[in-house]
Amino acid sequence: MLTFLDTHLLFFLLSYSSISSAVSSSLYSSSCQLQREFQLNGMHKTGDVVLGGLFGIHFFSAYPDLSFTSESQRFDVIGFRLTQTMAFAIDEINRNSNLLPNVTLGYSLYDNCLQLGIGFRAALLLVSGQEEQVILHETCVGTPPVLGIVGDSSSTRSIAISTVLGFLCFSQVSYFATCSCLSDQQKFPSFFRTIPSDAFQVRAMIQILKHFGWTWAGLLLSDDDYGLHAARSFQSDLGPSGGGCLAYTETLPTGENQAELKRIVDMMRKSTARVVIVFAHERNMINLMEEVVRQNVTGLQWIASEAWTSSAVLQTPRLMPYLGGTLGIAIRRGEIPELRDFLLQIRPDLHHNNSYGNNMVRFWEYTFQCRFAPPPAGWMEAGGTLCTGQEDLESVETEFLDVSNLRPEYNVYKAVYALAYALDNMLQCEPGRGPFSGNSCGNLQRLEPWQLVYYLERVNFTTSFGDQVSFDENGDALPIYDIMNWQWLPDGRTKVQTVGEVKKSAFKGEELTLDEDKIFWNFEFKEQPRSVCSESCPPGTRMARKKGEPECCFDCIPCSEGKISNKTDSMECTSCPEDFWSSPQRDHCVPKKTEFLSYHEPLGICLTTTSLLGTFICAVVLGIFIYHRKTPIVRANNSELSFQLLLSLKLCFLCSLLFIGRPRLWTCQLRHAAFGISFVLCVSCILVKTMVVLAVFTASKPGGGASLKWFGVLQQRGTVLVLTSVQVAICTVWLLSASPAPHKNTHYHNDKIVYECVVGSTVGFAVLLGYIGLLAILSFLIAFLARNLPDSFNEARLITFSMLIFCAVWVAFVPAYINSPGKYADGVEVFAILASSFGLLVALFGPKCYIILLTPERNTKESYHGSRHSVIKTLYLILTCMETFNVDLKIHSSFQNINSNKIVLVLSFKNAVIYEFSGNIYRFIQCLSI
Repeated sequence: MLTFLDTHLLFFLLSYSSISSAVSSSLYSSSCQLQREFQLNGMHKTGDVVLGGLFGIHFFSAYPDLSFTSESQRFDVIGFRLTQTMAFAIDEINRNSNLLPNVTLGYSLYDNCLQLGIGFRAALLLVSGQEEQVILHETCVGTPPVLGIVGDSSSTRSIAISTVLGFLCFSQVSYFATCSCLSDQQKFPSFFRTIPSDAFQVRAMIQILKHFGWTWAGLLLSDDDYGLHAARSFQSDLGPSGGGCLAYTETLPTGENQAELKRIVDMMRKSTARVVIVFAHERNMINLMEEVVRQNVTGLQWIASEAWTSSAVLQTPRLMPYLGGTLGIAIRRGEIPELRDFLLQIRPDLHHNNSYGNNMVRFWEYTFQCRFAPPPAGWMEAGGTLCTGQEDLESVETEFLDVSNLRPEYNVYKAVYALAYALDNMLQCEPGRGPFSGNSCGNLQRLEPWQLVYYLERVNFTTSFGDQVSFDENGDALPIYDIMNWQWLPDGRTKVQTVGEVKKSAFKGEELTLDEDKIFWNFEFKEQPRSVCSESCPPGTRMARKKGEPECCFDCIPCSEGKISNKTDSMECTSCPEDFWSSPQRDHCVPKKTEFLSYHEPLGICLTTTSLLGTFICAVVLGIFIYHRKTPIVRANNSELSFQLLLSLKLCFLCSLLFIGRPRLWTCQLRHAAFGISFVLCVSCILVKTMVVLAVFTASKPGGGASLKWFGVLQQRGTVLVLTSVQVAICTVWLLSASPAPHKNTHYHNDKIVYECVVGSTVGFAVLLGYIGLLAILSFLIAFLARNLPDSFNEARLITFSMLIFCAVWVAFVPAYINSPGKYADGVEVFAILASSFGLLVALFGPKCYIILLTPERNTKESYHGSRHSVIKTLYLILTCMETFNVDLKIHSSFQNINSNKIVLVLSFKNAVIYEFSGNIYRFIQCLSI
């Protein structure tokens, strides 16, 4: 649906109906006569092919009646220059032998008076034929109608005209209509334009906003298609993705509605938006600025649409304090060589009473402020002068001759050449190779308007200024705009300076180029303003919209732990990868700290030192025992089991090192296996030693001698081997079924990776610990039973105490291990290993080393075989000798009946009373006498 806000809507509908009927009659009745209701103001030149044009040469100062007979008109010198530009372009083409050779172009240009009705009637008149021209139905003989129209300048008029011309497939190339709605080729299939669409102009403005960081702006619109369609483009393109939002959107009144203007300006003054975009016409801005001056609203950065960017009437000393620094979108400036010379050649035609001559007369009178004879009544009396027609145009200062800033004229120039190139391409078609039905070509004798549309869609040429001209699928030319800046010079003069451009290319897309050093800012310290609803959210935060407010009004929320935002104004915080964590500023991800029981930290150093110290002490004790292996205290304590026990304790100390350092697969698999086997070997030696002590004690009692035969050297070794093999089997099954493995644990700390060894099978780990505990408890119970054996140095008591320490440590280990996170779990386990190992080492070997090193007088046989020594001590010594020489001892039956508490077996180093033995008695005696 099309909306026309022009006050002559009724006239348009009536004209549309009547002229459509006239066109229909020209095609289907015997008479093609068009009724002339009023004289149109036009300029004509004959030719083989005629091009039409619609320009605004005059405009009404007030709305006239529907007859359009009012003389309240003003002359528009720029509009007149546009008509001359088209006449010059056609004259230049006719002089060009390379373009349209042997074809002469003519023109038929009409003044639309900036009125919808007049422009629409002129367009239909161009399509149907010249004024008062009769076309016969049978042959349609007569002056052919124009082949294409250049115009109109207004979006609203172009919409109305193109709606009808589209039905006729009649080419229309506008030089100033920018409404984005005209890009709809379904509704306007034959409409083209050499000025960019408003959609591109809106995107250009948005790029300027983004370039300067202005996210908060107000929008003022004209109440017509030009403004309303721009508003839709802003609402769709400007937002979170576009980089900003609108603080307000207001439609400027068409007339001088002071109350509405006062409300709009008052709202602008109160708003926090410092940037104001005005998508309206010059007449809208004149009324608006009157109210701005009245309320003295300063400190605003204006952004102008192309409709008023170059408006000279607004660039006055009175308005520059408010409009200075304005940034505007302007039509691409071009250069047209020799145009000024052509303009200097025009002279008023006083001898021909035609429209062309009338326009020249009006221009001449406007330029030189004179009147041709006969002058109006009272003109001479008021001091006016008469025009002679010989005045020199160069003698007066007029913008008509200023060709340094050709913008709409350049678009007219390109539009004429586009039609000419399309016609030239069509006439160069080779018969039989054409694009039309039957491979036919268009020809000058039977030229159809729709054929020119086909070639116009494919036209592609470069102007003398270096700009490429072609049309896309929507009929739009390659868009390019200049960025203008209103500058207020120190001497009070104003200047509109080009400070950049925005264009779209087929390869690079839309590009904005700005020279900020040339921009004049009408603010304190001459710095660019800031216009934001909320300050940008720095990296490390995200934007959170304020409820009920536009998108540009937001709060900055810090990113939560583990998430970051590494750019300004992030909508969301992104999570860091698995092995990374957010920095304290939440603006980048850093590798997570790794945590494990390291050799370089204090805890790891202490445990490592303790482990090595324990290993060293074991080696020292082993060396002491080896060195003093022939002394009674070493031999009396079953030296082979003692050596095995010391070696197993050394392994226990060393296996704790596997729990320190970064977990690897092999260390995870080896640490628990080595720990379990080492401790079982250790506890097995203690258990066998305890059982031997108890067996010897039992053997001293009546009927107990048989028990000693089960605890010979081979039996002791076998027992230790079997008990250890069970643990080896448990570890093997555990490693094969559910092997421990290194694991990166992130549950303890979000910002740390705890490297640990998962046990794989909790059951396997429990069985391993349970088996060690079973042997330890069994050793403790047996030693406890033998704790009161009569002896000056009772081994059972030491074993009992050592096992008590061992069990206490590992009972405390279980809850401590379960409740210790990360590396501290390994620390607890290492501590338990070291504590239990030191407990066994100190409890079992501390007293012996004390005697060997500090009280050697006690390390004699006399100390063990005095009159008060028990039979158990003597038997234990005998058992030690037997172990050394593999002697199988059999206690005589009479000896078994002796009361151990009352009788003393007399032994000496020189002679002895020996009961019945089997085996090598001599060696046994030698053993005792050594």
